[in-house]
Amino acid sequence: QVQLVESGGGLVPPGGSLRLSCTTASGRISSINPMAWYRQVPGKERELVAIIQSGGSTNYADSVKGRFTISRDNAKNTMWLQMNNLKAEDTAVYYCYGRVVIIGRTLEVWGQGTLVTVSS
Repeated sequence: QVQLVESGGGLVPPGGSLRLSCTTASGRISSINPMAWYRQVPGKERELVAIIQSGGSTNYADSVKGRFTISRDNAKNTMWLQMNNLKAEDTAVYYCYGRVVIIGRTLEVWGQGTLVTVSS
């Protein structure tokens, strides 16, 4: 079973920064494409924050443009989200997503989520 594991969440004051990581220890992965970060707050739908293709092209939600940066290392099947100038409205559970190709199968895989709280 393929697992994606997030880390790096926590409590940060407004204007602060955090860096989230997403990786997998699963072997025999051919590729993970795309990879993305989503977030969700209670009572609302999960929303796309940022997405990155294996070739490096990226897209961001308008609400995070200029503040967040998504990046990845294809060889290590690892992705990051650098979050700067955090605002209270960025408070959410952040989920890692990847479309994984493994042993000829394609799987939609989600991480367990990591909580980001922006508060003074």
